[in-house]
Amino acid sequence: MIKEMREKGMSITDISKKMGISRPTVRKYLREGKYSGYSREGRVSIVSQYEDYIRDMINRYNLSAVRIYENIRDKGYRGSYTTVKRICRKYRNDRTSKAVYRFETKPGEQSQVDFGEFGYIEMDGKRRKLYVFSMILGYSRMRYAEFTTDITVNNLIRLHKNAFTYFGGYSDSILYDNMKQVVIERKLNASESRFNTTFKDFMDYYGINIRLCHPYRPQTKGKIENTVKYIRNNFFNGREFHSLEEINSQCFLWLNNVNSRIHSTTGNIPMKMLEEEKLNTFKDTYDVYNKYSRKVSRDCYVSYKGNRYSVPWKYAGRIAILTEDGHDNLKITVDNEIVAEHIILTGTGRISRKKEHFEGLLKNIRDENIMKFSQDVEKRDLRKYEVI
Repeated sequence: MIKEMREKGMSITDISKKMGISRPTVRKYLREGKYSGYSREGRVSIVSQYEDYIRDMINRYNLSAVRIYENIRDKGYRGSYTTVKRICRKYRNDRTSKAVYRFETKPGEQSQVDFGEFGYIEMDGKRRKLYVFSMILGYSRMRYAEFTTDITVNNLIRLHKNAFTYFGGYSDSILYDNMKQVVIERKLNASESRFNTTFKDFMDYYGINIRLCHPYRPQTKGKIENTVKYIRNNFFNGREFHSLEEINSQCFLWLNNVNSRIHSTTGNIPMKMLEEEKLNTFKDTYDVYNKYSRKVSRDCYVSYKGNRYSVPWKYAGRIAILTEDGHDNLKITVDNEIVAEHIILTGTGRISRKKEHFEGLLKNIRDENIMKFSQDVEKRDLRKYEVI
């Protein structure tokens, strides 16, 4: 790490402050080209009074060395991070490695998204499952995270918008695991998959390409997998929270902190690398809460909040997107084309029917019946009519 930081132009003083070691020690490692260990026993004794705490935090929460170092500094530790890291390595027994190909992306090309499960939380007297939504930009490694108890597609869209606002834009494509809020039916060829229409409408609105992980290949989204793990070990575990608001408030401060530190893989600071991402400009003009996906029934209606609204008969069986415009109007679109508009009805069990939506339907039915009858007649043996 010292060599990488030096190659990137950092001064001896900056490296010394970052690593928590003296400048002569930095120069020694750069000169020798390797870590030679400590020759003085006193180095370990500084941290020895915290070893029980370190071992407990690793066994219970598998906290990272960085997180443990920050915690014991608050408790009065004044030694180096390197010493803490060495003690952590002694107690950590779950580090295994497998060879994988690291896939890097160009600036602004791709980001990755995932949900992680974080146990349960009490809200309004009810026990609710807690999740974290996380997004990471592939090039800069800028991270965004937000905890939630709602993983519906509408809330997923809201979380995306919050991430875009935090980053100041969005990438050309986003990679997902095969979550049901994104893809309903996964095909071997991702482009042939059946996507959640509500979510795809949002992505199409901003021109973002949906990318899907290869089935049974979690390493294809390794950046976000590691991010969720990092959130768990470096932020969540070992802390106490009393509300969802408190979790997200502390999480936001933590994000600003980690995005301002050197990333262990790239050796760069994500916040600075963000300037090179050249993200697409984000404008919050998509109304997430007033868009709903519905299938047009065979009798040419869609259901909305307990009432039914007619749709031109040629769209029967198709998937439509329903949108409220904020003025008690309901717009119905199919393939991004507005095909019907209605005044939103009050109450339930009512029907809004427009006569023009059914014009030509009876003629179409008669023509189909005549054609079917003609085809049946053509298939019959005419000798049967002679018998009659």
